[in-house]
Amino acid sequence: MLTHTRILRLNKAGLPLQWLSREEAATLLVKGLVVWSLGESAVTIRGGTNRFGLRSELAIPTIIATDGDIKHANHHVPAVCNRLLFRRDCNLCMYCGDKFPVELLTRDHIQPRSRGGSESWTNLVTACRRCNQRKGNCTPEEVNMPLIAVPFKPNKMEYLALANRNILADQMSFLRSGFSKHMRWN
Repeated sequence: MLTHTRILRLNKAGLPLQWLSREEAATLLVKGLVVWSLGESAVTIRGGTNRFGLRSELAIPTIIATDGDIKHANHHVPAVCNRLLFRRDCNLCMYCGDKFPVELLTRDHIQPRSRGGSESWTNLVTACRRCNQRKGNCTPEEVNMPLIAVPFKPNKMEYLALANRNILADQMSFLRSGFSKHMRWN
């Protein structure tokens, strides 16, 4: 298992909270704070050897649920950043529909900021430079550039999927169960 594998942390009710490093998950496991786990895979951390020449090992499930206040699950999705916006839109320009490398993409405000548009998931889309420049300070309707998909605010499970590039199959299976109909995944 790769060293950059993250562990998906849930609360005891099964709501996703965050991605943890192997070390953070190991600490919760050793302290007895993991109440249940899911998944078919595990991350193994190997320690030193004891005086008998035996090496310690700790197998950490890839999905763990920890004890604590169920209400503590923060359902707030963080502010938009280009990396996650482009991933949400699968690196597609939402106007022409072409796929581009990240360095050729821009964020576009559907309702321009100068005209009261917000810096929100539902007002931002991925656009190629050409389409963004063509649209300018107008709305898509004003320049006859309809969107190819509806922009949406990702829920917590969608956000966690967008935020981690190295998701294991069992983690993705769990997260997909909470995806909305809007979530496109390439």
